[in-house]
Amino acid sequence: MSDGIRATVSFADPGTCPIANASRSTEGPIEQVSTSVALPDSDGSVSEFMADSDLDDVPRVEPVFSYGEATLYRVSHDGSADCPCETLGEFDCPVHRYVAEDGTLTLVFHAPEFETLQGIMDTFREEYPPVDVQRLLQPPLEGSPEDRVFVNRGRLTNRQREVLRVAFEMGYFRRPKGANATEIADALGIAQSTFTEHLVAAQRKLLTDILD
Repeated sequence: MSDGIRATVSFADPGTCPIANASRSTEGPIEQVSTSVALPDSDGSVSEFMADSDLDDVPRVEPVFSYGEATLYRVSHDGSADCPCETLGEFDCPVHRYVAEDGTLTLVFHAPEFETLQGIMDTFREEYPPVDVQRLLQPPLEGSPEDRVFVNRGRLTNRQREVLRVAFEMGYFRRPKGANATEIADALGIAQSTFTEHLVAAQRKLLTDILD
């Protein structure tokens, strides 16, 4: 059996996702989410989550019972895919973790192979733009789970990526240097200060992914 790919994807506008909608009314994120099999005499499945807030006015969200100040809520799914969580069900991909906060949704899920992941991401981008791919992991990998990070090149502007590429190709990062900042700026046709500005901005974005 393939180890598959573990993806972390965030949605600023996750459609009609009831859990994301409920998170607009809670003081903190909704993180304790579980999905069960279909209830008796039901054609769909249910998701359940804990929240400290009153969510009686949120569509499709029903209270089940209370634990002191917290309440267990239930969302029923009828089999139609109108939010990212249900879309994953169409691809038979299990969800490892849900996090909903202020209307945004982050999903950690497992895809069996890259082709399935491509199909999922194509659907996500078509149905729920914008989509932010935060991490992709494909085991087996060396190091601890904390060492396995996905560097998102999409965070770089075209100019920042060009500056990094030319600097790398001209040996700016070698020791001793193959070229200095002035030489690389001349090759790019920009001022040295502009080269430095783009380089620092690009490095900051990449290091944020690596060190976060």
